[in-house]
Amino acid sequence: MFRFVLRRFLSAVPTLFVVITVSFFLMRFAPGGPFNMERPLPPQIMENMQRAYHLDDPLWLQYLHYISNVVQGDFGPSYIYRDFTIIQLMKQSLPYSLTLGSLALSIAVFGGLALGTIAALRQNSLIDVAVMSLANIGITIPNFVVGPVLALIFAVILGWLPAGGWGDGSPRFLVMPMIALALPEMAVFARLMRGSMLEALRADHMRTARAYGLPGRVLVFTHAMRAGLLPCVTYLAPAAAQLLTGSVVVETIFGIPGVGRYFVQSALDRDYTLVMATVVLVSVFIVVFNLIVDLVYALLDPRVRYD
Repeated sequence: MFRFVLRRFLSAVPTLFVVITVSFFLMRFAPGGPFNMERPLPPQIMENMQRAYHLDDPLWLQYLHYISNVVQGDFGPSYIYRDFTIIQLMKQSLPYSLTLGSLALSIAVFGGLALGTIAALRQNSLIDVAVMSLANIGITIPNFVVGPVLALIFAVILGWLPAGGWGDGSPRFLVMPMIALALPEMAVFARLMRGSMLEALRADHMRTARAYGLPGRVLVFTHAMRAGLLPCVTYLAPAAAQLLTGSVVVETIFGIPGVGRYFVQSALDRDYTLVMATVVLVSVFIVVFNLIVDLVYALLDPRVRYD
């Protein structure tokens, strides 16, 4: 198992290298720059600022300079938030995104698996239709619609919850962004779980187990659910990376000072180093969660081996 984990980490290095390289050149070739403003800076000031951030160097030299710094854990200064380095900005914003994302991920996973299992066990019943209808609504309605609707009902009309902000981090501040963030993923998990559970319940070995008189609870929780979890585990990696690194829309709507909000602003302002750091962060999360998924696969399916 150790060799498997080590091999996967080593194979992730070229992947991250390609992601960084492509992102670097895409950002540089995009029109505009970090110091292009509505009111242009005087040429001398523009020249001095580009020299200070090495933006007047040839592109290949900028790339080598950036790669060598990243290898040493230095993502450079922010071009827009000039009093901060990228590491300082990430240290400030990442805990907010991780807290909100982990809570939303828990709701999405456990809620989606429970609803999908119930729908599969009550196939073609009113409960099944209701759960799948809710899942379709959760998938089709984007969270930039769900968020404002929740704020309108529970903050403006009823006055039960604050409309936005982090506050003291208590549940009353987090419940609406958490629901807006979790709802689409919970709908996807519910649909995946229902489909895989139906397939597992109709498998030959399940018929044999029923013929031997195995209790229904054992059939569902020990055998069917174990096989039914595999597609959900596959989807878990990208879903976790997306939720834990911050939602651009939800954080902006509810004024959460997380990574997602910085990503939007940095992309609009061409803050090269902040955009690159966000891309690297998402890539690392995807690599790590894909590795975790591969390890969980072997626990759920005995046919999977680490070799």
